[in-house]
Amino acid sequence: MPIYLDHAATTPLRREVLDAMLPYLTESFGNASSAHAYGRAARAGLDDAHERVARRLNAQGREIVFTSGGTEANNLALKGAAWAGKAHGHRIVTSSVEHHAVGHTLRYLEKFGFEIVELPVDRYGRVDPEQLEAALSDKTILVTVMLANNEVGTLQPVAEIAARIRTRKGIVFHVDAVQAAPYVDLDVEALGADLVSLGAHKFEGPKGVGALYVRHGTHILAQQQGGTQERHRRAGTEDVAGAVGLATAYDLSCAERPETVTRLRAQRDRLAAVVLAVPGVEPTGHPKERLPGLFSMVARDTDGASVAMSLDLEGIACSVGSACTTGSTEVSHVLTAMGYPEEEARGALRLSLGRTTTDDEIAVACDVVPRVVASMRLGTVAVAADPLGQGVPA
Repeated sequence: MPIYLDHAATTPLRREVLDAMLPYLTESFGNASSAHAYGRAARAGLDDAHERVARRLNAQGREIVFTSGGTEANNLALKGAAWAGKAHGHRIVTSSVEHHAVGHTLRYLEKFGFEIVELPVDRYGRVDPEQLEAALSDKTILVTVMLANNEVGTLQPVAEIAARIRTRKGIVFHVDAVQAAPYVDLDVEALGADLVSLGAHKFEGPKGVGALYVRHGTHILAQQQGGTQERHRRAGTEDVAGAVGLATAYDLSCAERPETVTRLRAQRDRLAAVVLAVPGVEPTGHPKERLPGLFSMVARDTDGASVAMSLDLEGIACSVGSACTTGSTEVSHVLTAMGYPEEEARGALRLSLGRTTTDDEIAVACDVVPRVVASMRLGTVAVAADPLGQGVPA
């Protein structure tokens, strides 16, 4: 039976989530902006979804904006805050390991005169809060730092960063929590963030649905013009079923988080131990401050994409990094920022576990993954030694 170890890319939709969504795809199909009974039924489901997500974040229902996913949530946060603050400054501070939904959005803003300051990270992929504070100026209007890296799983010291930002007035702090949401307790007061992005499909919700927390009093400019939906912050007829699905999935994820995190950490450590026993393999990301179910590594003298393909043939689904860059010939910008040379970064592999991963699946993976990685390494070394296959060393 195929084994899915790519939960960082997406997760399967939970049956309970689908069941919660179905009424809003069938009998309760009304437009939430309509005044009649059909519209009121849809509005009740949408309002409830706002409140449920808000309770889990220690926020208020009016502070939640539903979007088409984590990417739109990041775009709305960054573009919205940047344009709203343009009259006060143009400097935006970020890290060198952000998801492309953040990095590419900032490159876009750069074309309009915004100054983007990209901070370096250490070997584990973490930002130094002191360096970040030193990068702040009276022209800084926005800081964006992800909570958990999607490729190597490293957790950033977001609360400490927020504390340093709060010593300055007028700076909006955005946190991309899309990858972290299933496994890290997101209390927006403890995080200290003004904007927080979520994506439903990372915690067994529907694809194409996300949410943005906007702290009350934080000014952002809407990026879609049209109706007055989502308190004028995101025009367009609301996806009520999607919002209900996100709220249901997040409720379940939060309720089960302690047990899930404990189990995933044990499974990950079990798998990592046997894979790291293969010569030439080393883990990437922070050894402790990291997501519980994500194991990332580099295997020297091999190609991560080839290893992932070989594992797929063996029935194990994994990836080399972000699903958004699959097929790209460029090496990971995250590993490059962490100081890995190109030849090492090309040997990247990411094995990400989820709530539905079983101990039996890990047992199989513990047998297959190290065997495949070792054989791919030996094959690469052999070809390098005798490239023409003539039995004569190169």
